[in-house]
Amino acid sequence: MEIETFFPIIITMNLQLCRNQKTFRPKKNAPSGSKGAQLQKHIDATLGSGNLREAVRLPPGEDINEWLAVNTVDFFNQVNILYGTLTEFCTPNNCPTMTAGPKYEYRWADGVTIKKPIEVSAPKYAEHLMDWIEAQLDDEAIFPQKLGAPFPPNFRDVVRTIFKRLFRVYAHIYHSHFQKIVGLKEEAHLNTCFKHFVLFTWEFRLIDKGELAPLSDLVDSILQL
Repeated sequence: MEIETFFPIIITMNLQLCRNQKTFRPKKNAPSGSKGAQLQKHIDATLGSGNLREAVRLPPGEDINEWLAVNTVDFFNQVNILYGTLTEFCTPNNCPTMTAGPKYEYRWADGVTIKKPIEVSAPKYAEHLMDWIEAQLDDEAIFPQKLGAPFPPNFRDVVRTIFKRLFRVYAHIYHSHFQKIVGLKEEAHLNTCFKHFVLFTWEFRLIDKGELAPLSDLVDSILQL
């Protein structure tokens, strides 16, 4: 099936949709401290304006790592919410492997407990992924909670890996569950959240273009390349 035949771009800003849906697991909070709260308010305000390209830009005078940290939590929550609407459909029987169409299959490895990539069902992949991301977000050596605490030298590498793997959840949803999303009348929500995700990752070069191949037509239309 051609990608462009089954998901039109629908840009309907409704921030509350991204906040109120049931979640796959408990929502994470932004890094504590006045700076994290201030940046989160900026995100909410700019998203509410409906200008996604403006919303992703680094606010003047702000630290890029602080901005990446707060947004990483926000995008984790968005994907968590989206996937949470599909858990009754995305089952080991329906999705025995984590795929994005017939050409792309994702295998899981975290480099610690699972060093060699293994084939898992889509829901098991999502479970492993969310557990792994939560562990990164909860590790104060990677995502400092105290205002002014330094970020580690590998911080942006960790952020890139998080976003690369979150993209895979979007790719699976679009290829395997889009009709369910339409049936739930969530396609506008999905498309808006994905557009926000693409614009942010492109602004800060967080995902290599080749990784975006499963949704290349949609990504290109969002970026207007």
